Amino acid sequence: MPVRIDVAELNELLHLTPPDQNVMLIGRHGIGKSQTIAEFYESRGMTVVPFFLGQMSDPGDLIGLLFQNESTGRSEFLPPYWWPTDGKPIVLFLDELNRARPEILQSVMELALNKTLAGKKLPDNSVIVAAVNEGDEYQLTDLDPALVSRFNLYEFAPTVADWLLWAAKHGVDERIRSFLQSQPQYLDGEGLQSIEQSGAVLSGLTKTPDRRGWARVSRIIEPLEKLLPLHIKLVAGVVGSPAATAFRKSLAASLPVSAADVLLAWSKHRKTVEKLSLGETILLNEHLMLFIVGDEVPAGKTDQARKALLAYLKNLRTRSLDESVAHFVSLTDKPTFAPAMGFIAESVELTELLTTYMEGIQV
Repeated sequence: MPVRIDVAELNELLHLTPPDQNVMLIGRHGIGKSQTIAEFYESRGMTVVPFFLGQMSDPGDLIGLLFQNESTGRSEFLPPYWWPTDGKPIVLFLDELNRARPEILQSVMELALNKTLAGKKLPDNSVIVAAVNEGDEYQLTDLDPALVSRFNLYEFAPTVADWLLWAAKHGVDERIRSFLQSQPQYLDGEGLQSIEQSGAVLSGLTKTPDRRGWARVSRIIEPLEKLLPLHIKLVAGVVGSPAATAFRKSLAASLPVSAADVLLAWSKHRKTVEKLSLGETILLNEHLMLFIVGDEVPAGKTDQARKALLAYLKNLRTRSLDESVAHFVSLTDKPTFAPAMGFIAESVELTELLTTYMEGIQV
């Protein structure tokens, strides 16, 4: 069984894997495979060429078209449109590999073996990454074990925190982030009842939520201050009725204070925070961490935000909400939130408070 990895682990594995070794990711659609791969390599200045092999009907799109060289009389392949002409290494991202036609898979085998296509070799240090879907809901092709053996195989399972951090960095509507933070089962729809309440569902047409869908919902509702019944129907068309209904209910029960309120206007919202229950402060802790790690603190206001965070944590201790403080401390140990320690370390008082609390727990 393939080893499971999250986003941080995938990025580290891609960094450690030599370019002559191929990587294959297993995972459901819409969980961010292609986006994570693109962001990793593009941040390093490499061009990523994606292919959706399940939609490719002609190998010519991948290997180029056959023609007769008039000077030699031999048949040769014209370089395909994506072929690098500057000699720089590229990344070929072969998505939906186990939906590809057999003739397409033959070309992939050649690529996986020696990084050549129709006799033409990719530039040195080029990288090949493939992605496959797994599950009974897909129409899939069994892959040749000889082909699979040419790839390092991993099950890509990004966490909810991975997506929430990505969502914060990419401006996904805060109402969606708050909802999925408190009810993460609706992020990918795992474990939810797949049949609509009406019971009139056509085979293969049941709509379930996924990460890509929630990003689309964000673009729809971003300009809307209040969501009306028609808007909820619009959301249901993207992520399904159960998820849309739960999202609507969450809007009426959202936290009365945000991470921005706490870190950027503490004195104004302190009394509101003091009315929160233990469960609400734990949820707010996660909001605060995502706000910090997502670089949402405006430039020039980091010192103000650190002082506010210190005041918030002191307030929790004054109210004997030690479980909430312990929860905040535990978040700093998670790899996803590790960058927050750089923010915290700039404040001696904040560092001392957390260190003293951690030492007290150990004792």
